[in-house]
Amino acid sequence: MSTKNKGYMGKIMNVDLSTGKIQIETISPVVYESFLSGMGLAAHQLYHRIPAGADPLGPDNLLGFVSGLLTGTGSLFTGRWMVVGKSPLTNGWGEANCGGNFSPAIKHCGVDGIFFTGASATPVYLYVDDTTMELRDATDLWGMDAVETETHLLKNLGNKKGRVACIGQSGENRSLISGISTDKGRMAARSGLGAVMGSKKLKALVLAGTRRIFSHNKEEIKRLSRICNRWVQFQPPFVPGFLTAPIGALMRIMPAVLTQDGLLYKILLRKWGTVSMNQMSVEMGDSPIKNWNGSSADWGFFKSRSSNPDVFIRRETEKFHCYSCPLGCGGICKTQGKFSETHKPEYETVLSLGGFVMNKDMDSIFYLNELLNRAGMDSISAGHTVAFALECFERGIITTKDTMGVELKWGDPGAIEFLIEKMITRDGIGDILADGVKKAAERIGNGADKIAIHAGGQEPAMHDSRNDPGFALHYSVDPAPGRHTNGAGLYYEMYQLWKQVKGVPKMGLGYLKSSKYKKDIKHARIGKANSQYMNVMNGAGACLFGGFLGIRRTPIFDWLNAATGWQFTPEQYMEIGTNIQTLKQAFNVRQGLNPKDSRVKDRLLGLPPQTKGANKGRTVDIDSLMKDYWELFEWDRETGIPSQVHIDKLASIA
Repeated sequence: MSTKNKGYMGKIMNVDLSTGKIQIETISPVVYESFLSGMGLAAHQLYHRIPAGADPLGPDNLLGFVSGLLTGTGSLFTGRWMVVGKSPLTNGWGEANCGGNFSPAIKHCGVDGIFFTGASATPVYLYVDDTTMELRDATDLWGMDAVETETHLLKNLGNKKGRVACIGQSGENRSLISGISTDKGRMAARSGLGAVMGSKKLKALVLAGTRRIFSHNKEEIKRLSRICNRWVQFQPPFVPGFLTAPIGALMRIMPAVLTQDGLLYKILLRKWGTVSMNQMSVEMGDSPIKNWNGSSADWGFFKSRSSNPDVFIRRETEKFHCYSCPLGCGGICKTQGKFSETHKPEYETVLSLGGFVMNKDMDSIFYLNELLNRAGMDSISAGHTVAFALECFERGIITTKDTMGVELKWGDPGAIEFLIEKMITRDGIGDILADGVKKAAERIGNGADKIAIHAGGQEPAMHDSRNDPGFALHYSVDPAPGRHTNGAGLYYEMYQLWKQVKGVPKMGLGYLKSSKYKKDIKHARIGKANSQYMNVMNGAGACLFGGFLGIRRTPIFDWLNAATGWQFTPEQYMEIGTNIQTLKQAFNVRQGLNPKDSRVKDRLLGLPPQTKGANKGRTVDIDSLMKDYWELFEWDRETGIPSQVHIDKLASIA
C-alpha cells in the first residue's frame, strides 16, 4: 500500500553490522496508526526485536535512529530525532532526544528510521544517499572527537549536502553516560546510547538523501503553521537578566501561584534560550544544589550571578535554529582558551556544572560544555558523577590515594575539570566514574551508594522534585527513568490539554503551592496525561518547547490529521500515547526489571525534609503517586506491570 501523501515514509532501513547486509523493510500503515512514527515506531521495533536478557553492549541489542511523523511536512517545532536501544545505564528502555538538522535527513533517505543490529569487527560508518547504502571504513576516524569527525565527513561529501551523527571518545570508550552528537554539539545525550554505538564499532551515520517528504493536506499545515508562528513572533520587552533572580525569589515566597501560560516561557526562550532560567530556578527551588543536599540558601544571588543569562548573550555570536523551528533558542558562543567557540551551554549543563557542584567559574563551564560535546558525554550525568565524587571525598569515602593526589573540593574548577577529563579518557579515578554514579558507587563501596543519586541507574535532571512533585513521578515511573522531558506539573499547565482533550484535569487561574504535596488522584491523572501527550509529541518529532506554547497554539493533533489524512480525535491520539507507554513498560518487564526499582532516592523526595532554602519542609509522597499512576494506565497497581492481555494486543499489531 502506498504511503505517499501520508507524512511518514512507510519504510525502515535495517543494517546488520556483523555481516554488512543492509535491507529496506516496509512497515504496515496499521503500525503508524497505532504508534505513529518516531518513538512509537521505535517502541514497536525494539519490543519485537530485542530478546529478553540481551546484553546492551552486545550484538543482540538494536540501536535505532528515528525521525518524527511530522518532520518535513511544513509543521513547526517538528525537527526532533530520537535514538533508542536497550540502555546499558539502566538495563531497560533507552531513549535520547535531539534537535539540530539530522531528523529530516533520515526521511530524505526514504525511511522513517535506521536500525542497527550486530557488531562490526572494525570501526565503520554508514553512508546513504539516493543511490547508495553502504558501510565504509572508519579506522582513521576512531579516536577523533565528535566535531573533528563531523568536519572530516562533511568535507569528504564535496558538493553533496549531508548530515552526520557520530560519537566521540566517550562513546568509543563505552562510557555508560555517553551520547551521540550532531551539528557539532547538539547531543542525544541520555541513556548511555553512545556506548551502544561504540560497542558496535559504529562511528557515524552520514545521510545525504534527497527524497521528498509528502503530506495529505499541505495547505492546511501551512495555515496552521502561520497561526502558530504569529504566537512565536509575539515578543514584548522583558526585564534584563539580573532581574531574573529577584523574580525567582518572589515566586519562592508567594504562597500561591498563577497557572503558568507557556507564552511567558517562550518570551524568555526567544530572548536568552534555556539559560534564561539559571538564576530564577535556583531562587524558586527548581534547581538542585550540591548533589541534592544543598539549597537556594547555599547558592544565592551572589554565587549564582555568574550564571546571569546576560552573560551568555554577551558571548553569543549567532542564533542557532533547529530544523523547522521559528524560535531559535540555541546559539553559538565565543570562548576563551582551548576552544574558540561552542554551542551555547543549556540550562541543564550550566546548573549541573555550576550550582550542583558549587562552581561559580563560567569560563570553566564554557570549556567543559565544549569538552563534553566533543567527547560525546552527557553533561547531566557528568555533573552528577562529579558531585558524587566531591561528596565522597568530603565524607572520607575516597581520599587523595584514589584521586591521583588531587584534592576534591566543592566549587574548585580545577578539580571539576580534572575529574571530567579523566572520565572521558577512562584514566585512573576517571575509569571508576565514567559509567555514572550507580556503577561508581558499586566500585567504591564503603557506603557510597547512600549518596549516589539516580533513578533506576540514570541520573535525574536539574529540576528539583521537592519543588515540583511531578518531576519525582516521571523520574520514577517512566520506562527511561530520570528524564525530565517526559512530564512535570508545570509542563501540564503550559500544555493546556484540557482545552482540547476530554476527560483530563482542568486547571484554574491559580492554586496554593501547598496543594502540590497533598495526596490527590488528580496529580496522577496529570502525570498520565503528560506521559500520553509526550509520547505523541515524540512520535511526531515535536519539540517540548513548542508544546509549552499550548495545544491550541502548537496544534499537534491538527497537524497530524492534516499530514496523514486521518480524522483522529484528540482522545484517540492520547490513546496512541498509552499504546507507546505500555509497550515501553512491557519491554522493561521482559528485560527483567522491577518497575519499583526506578523510584528516586529519598533526598529527592524531602526525606528527611530540608531545613532551609526554597524547599524547606517539603516532602513528596511518591509511593502512593506511583501506584495511582500505574492504576490509571490499567497496569497492576502494586507492581507497575501491564496485563499480558494488553501486551499481547499491542504486540500483535504488525
